[in-house]
Amino acid sequence: MIYKSLKEICEMAETDQIPFWKVILRDDCTERNVEEGASFDQMRAMYRAMIHADEAYTGTRKSNSGMVGGDGKRLESYVAEGKAMSGPFIGKVMERAVKMGESNACMRRIVAAPTAGSCGVLPAVLLTYADQIDADEDKIVEALYAAAGIGQIIAHRASISGAFGGCQAEIGSASAMAAGALVHLQGGSNEDICCAVAIALKSLLGLTCDPIGGLVEVPCVKRNVIGAVNAVTAADMVLAGVSSVIPADEVIDVMGEIGNDMSKKYKETAEGGLAMTPTAVEITKNLPH
Repeated sequence: MIYKSLKEICEMAETDQIPFWKVILRDDCTERNVEEGASFDQMRAMYRAMIHADEAYTGTRKSNSGMVGGDGKRLESYVAEGKAMSGPFIGKVMERAVKMGESNACMRRIVAAPTAGSCGVLPAVLLTYADQIDADEDKIVEALYAAAGIGQIIAHRASISGAFGGCQAEIGSASAMAAGALVHLQGGSNEDICCAVAIALKSLLGLTCDPIGGLVEVPCVKRNVIGAVNAVTAADMVLAGVSSVIPADEVIDVMGEIGNDMSKKYKETAEGGLAMTPTAVEITKNLPH
């Protein structure tokens, strides 16, 4: 990876007069010694795997614990009936985020973006964008490169692991990636992409990773919704002209600092937070082994 910050990606893009996403494409080609077309086709395959995972959801499966399953179908019906107060776009984003999170919990095929626990965020916004705004597949694939570059920087400067940085590192990172991807799709500038990353990520700083029974189910699935919706609102704010006072790279660094300082109780150990509430403790006692 030739860049170590979002600022560097923007500088490279300006120097070479190429878009943000193409800096990431070129770096992938150099790192893996592949042609641009081959790299693009592989990223397209990732996008199509997201589509397949969404289409394969049935709503009839339950996770082994019984805690997760069927909520995606409930949201689908609710949104289809026009009841969603948030409107059809956000409604569909919520629905897809839950469906993908449930698919992961039910051991179905998903695309980790950047992790399995946060797999619902990026597909939820991209698939809904394709459905309701612009279905150009190549543009969506470009957005995936932008998201990947953002994820690379977060992983390098902080972490994308709940075990290291809490849920801010998983859902927060996915939300930042999705926000940047949406800004690209809407024709925002490189600076706009970075502002969206900053706004999305700083809105989720400090989020704990406290799964009941240590399973990536509760509250993980529903947090995918928060990450996805947060990405949309961050992108819309930036596209409206709202900027972030703190640059994205500094927000990422702070996320890393918070992760370092966070008690291990809140980093995927199921030793604190929601995982240790009386209800969660009782559920954990009765989980199948």
